[in-house]
Amino acid sequence: MMHLFGTYAHAAETAHEAGNAAISIHLASEQLGTFFGVPITNTLVTTWVSMLALLVLAAVIGMNVRTIPGKLQSVFEALIAFSYKYIKETLGDERLAARYYPVIMTIFLFILSINWVAQIPGLEAITYKGSALFHAGTADLNITLAFALIALTTIEFAGIAALGVKAYGGKFINFHSPIGFVVGIIELISELARLISFSFRLFGNIFAGKVLLLVVAFFVPFIMPVPLMAFEIFVGFIQAFVFAILTLFFIKAATEMPH
Repeated sequence: MMHLFGTYAHAAETAHEAGNAAISIHLASEQLGTFFGVPITNTLVTTWVSMLALLVLAAVIGMNVRTIPGKLQSVFEALIAFSYKYIKETLGDERLAARYYPVIMTIFLFILSINWVAQIPGLEAITYKGSALFHAGTADLNITLAFALIALTTIEFAGIAALGVKAYGGKFINFHSPIGFVVGIIELISELARLISFSFRLFGNIFAGKVLLLVVAFFVPFIMPVPLMAFEIFVGFIQAFVFAILTLFFIKAATEMPH
């Protein structure tokens, strides 16, 4: 994945007045090496671990599907049924729900797993060649921007597939009246702005949480980090939910006829 930053940018550096200890917080991820010229970063490694965890979970559940479900299967069936019903009611169309449910749930589960994997105690203490081997994937703007591109592409595809190129394009290019033209330009700008809002909202919240944990662990070790880690687990869930639910609502808006 290409870096948006050529060098590691320091977001902050706090020194302990009583000693030489210091906190060095990097805005960009740390590069561990390259693979055929492609940089491998610690956030990318965390993302791969999250993907592996999801694949293992899916395999375990898939291999143990029974006609009479057990407790684990019942829990996942209930979650799937609830989320699918909500998406179907929001979109108001069974066909649209069947088409976009996999995308929306994949976004939610992928972001959730990346956020939660990064909260495993001691994981970021593992080093490789002097650099942390793991770092929160969504604290890397490259990864959140990739999620934003996927969401935006899905939204635009949904609008074109539902309304056609001409009708959907009419939301943004309207020559029927001066007011309609101005409104269309504003709609186009707001549509493109979603790329920034999607990526920076997720990145900002997760990165801020990691900075807070690091600073608190530095100044008040063994006491404050535990409740803050629990709070960050909750924040990781909320951010995954918000990203997925906004994608759903924007798909709903894209598939409606312009007024």
